[in-house]
Amino acid sequence: MTQDSRPRSPLAMVLLALLAEEPMHAYRMQRLIKTRRKDDVVNVARSNSVYQAIERLLRDGLIEVREKLAADTGPARIVYALTDDGRAALNRWMDAALATPAREFPEFRAVLAVVAITGPDLVAGRLAERAEALAATLDVAEREERTSREWGLPRVLLLEHEHLVAVTRAELTWVRGVVDDLRSGALTWDTEEMLASRPPE
Repeated sequence: MTQDSRPRSPLAMVLLALLAEEPMHAYRMQRLIKTRRKDDVVNVARSNSVYQAIERLLRDGLIEVREKLAADTGPARIVYALTDDGRAALNRWMDAALATPAREFPEFRAVLAVVAITGPDLVAGRLAERAEALAATLDVAEREERTSREWGLPRVLLLEHEHLVAVTRAELTWVRGVVDDLRSGALTWDTEEMLASRPPE
C-alpha cells in the first residue's frame, strides 16, 4: 500500500468528504464540522487549521476554486469543489483507513513504554486519576449516545461515537485492572534494579 493510500491528515479526509456533498466555502466547512460534532474526531481548535488544510488540498489538485462570492464586508468568500483526483483520493483514503489499522504513536503508549523509570506507587496514583477522567468521559459519551438515539439519528452517523464509547470503556477496564494489580502488589518493580539491568547499547 502506497503512502498516498492514507490521508495526509484526518482533517483533509473530512474536508474532502464535505466537498463530496456539495461545493462550499471554508467557513461553512468549519461550521459543519462543529455542528455535526466532528470536532471530536478532527482537530479544528486553531482557527486557521481548516484554511491550511484547504491550501494543501488546492496545491495537490484535490480541490479547486468553483467561484468567489462577494461579501458585504471583508474579503470575498471562495467556494471550493472536489476535483476528480480529489474524489479518487478520498475513495483511496477511506478504503485504506477502514481496512487497515494505521501505525500510530499515541502519547499514552509511549509513557507506558518508559514507566519503569518511576515508582509503582506514583504510577498507581496517576493511573487512578486517569481512570477517574476516563469514567467521566465515558459517562458523557454514553449520555450523548443515548440522546442521539432518542433523536432518531441513523446509526451510520453515530459509528465514530460508538467507537469512542467502546474504546474508552475498554481502556477504563484495563487501567482499573492495572491499578488494582499495583495496589495489591501483583504488579511491582524496583526502579533502581530496572535501570541497572538495562541491556548494553
